[in-house]
Amino acid sequence: MTHFYRFLVLLGAFIGIQACSDKYQTYSKRYTFRTDTGVPDYSNLDHWAAHPWKKDPADSIPAPLRKEERDTIADVFFIHPTTFTDKEDVAKANATIDDPYVNAKTDYSTILLQASAFNQYGRVFAPRYRQVHIGNFYSADTVAASRALALAYQDVRTAFLYYLEHYNNGRPILLAAHSQGALHTIWLLKEFFEGKPLQNQLVAAYAVGWPLQLKALSSIPICATPEQIGCVCSWRTFKTGYLTPGVTKENARGDSVLVTNPISWTTDNTFVGRTRNKGAILTKFNKIFPTPADAQISNGVLFTQKPTFPWSFLYKTNNYHIGDINLYYINVRENVAMRVHAFQQRKQILNED
Repeated sequence: MTHFYRFLVLLGAFIGIQACSDKYQTYSKRYTFRTDTGVPDYSNLDHWAAHPWKKDPADSIPAPLRKEERDTIADVFFIHPTTFTDKEDVAKANATIDDPYVNAKTDYSTILLQASAFNQYGRVFAPRYRQVHIGNFYSADTVAASRALALAYQDVRTAFLYYLEHYNNGRPILLAAHSQGALHTIWLLKEFFEGKPLQNQLVAAYAVGWPLQLKALSSIPICATPEQIGCVCSWRTFKTGYLTPGVTKENARGDSVLVTNPISWTTDNTFVGRTRNKGAILTKFNKIFPTPADAQISNGVLFTQKPTFPWSFLYKTNNYHIGDINLYYINVRENVAMRVHAFQQRKQILNED
C-alpha cells in the first residue's frame, strides 16, 4: 500500500490531482455546507460538483480556446474519479458528501482538468457522491469493497434520476467519466440506456480509465468511428510495452476489453503518431501542450511512447492512468463536438422524415 500511495504522489506531479495538497487545503475553506443525514440531496446545488445553475470549475475554458463556438445543445453527466485517497482515511469505506477537503480536491482537479473537456456543446452536471476510498480497489475484503461501491453507485443513480426528472426534458445526453466514475457510468448505461427509450438520447459515453469488458454491454457498441453516436469510448493509457499486473491477469483470463483510440477514434491497432494529437492540458490549465503523446491499441489498453511536455524527463512512471483524458484533451474536446453535430444531423433527418 505504501508503494501505491508513493505512486499516486508521483502521478500528481503530472496533472495536479494529487499535487499541492496545501492548495486544496486553502480551497477547502470555501466549502462550509453540512448535511444532517449524510445522504446527498440533489435539490441542493452544494451537492453538485458541477451544475449549470452555478459557477464552477467545469465552466472553465483554456485561454487559447475561448473564441471557439459554444452552445448548450446537449447535457453532459460527468462522474468524477476517486479523489478520496489520503492514506489516513484508508479505514473509511466511503467519503462523506460534505468533506470540505475532498470536495475542494474534486472541484479543482478532475472537474477543472477533465470535466471541462466536455463543456463546448453541453451543460455539465457532475454530482458529488459518497465515492469509495481508493484502498477499496486493492482490499482483500472484497465483500466490504463491493458494499462500498454499491453505496457510491446508489448516490450516482439517485443523482441521475434527479437530473432526468428535473433537467433533461428530452435533451441529448453525453455520459463522461474517469476511473471509478467510469465504472459507475457502465452501470448507468446497463440500467438506464440499454434496450430502453433513453438509448435514443445517448450521443455517446466516454467511460475512460476503467476496463470496458465485451460482455458488459449487449446493445451499446464501442465507438469505432469519429462520428459514431450511441456508442461508448473507453481506454486506459500506459507506456508502450508496459502492462500492470491487473491487465496481465485480464489477458491471462482471456478477457475481451474494448478500446477506442482517442486520436483516430477507431478500434484497430494502427499506430497513430503524436503529430495528430492536438494537445494536452496539464496543471497549467490555460496552456496547451502540443503533440504530447501518440496512441496505439494493444493488449486491451492504449499504448503511448513516453509523453513529451516540459520537465517530462523527470516523469518516470509507466502508468499514465491519471492522464487518460488530459493527454488527449483537445482531441476529446473536438470529438465531443463532432458527435454532438452528428446526433443533431440525425435528429434533423428523422424529423424531416
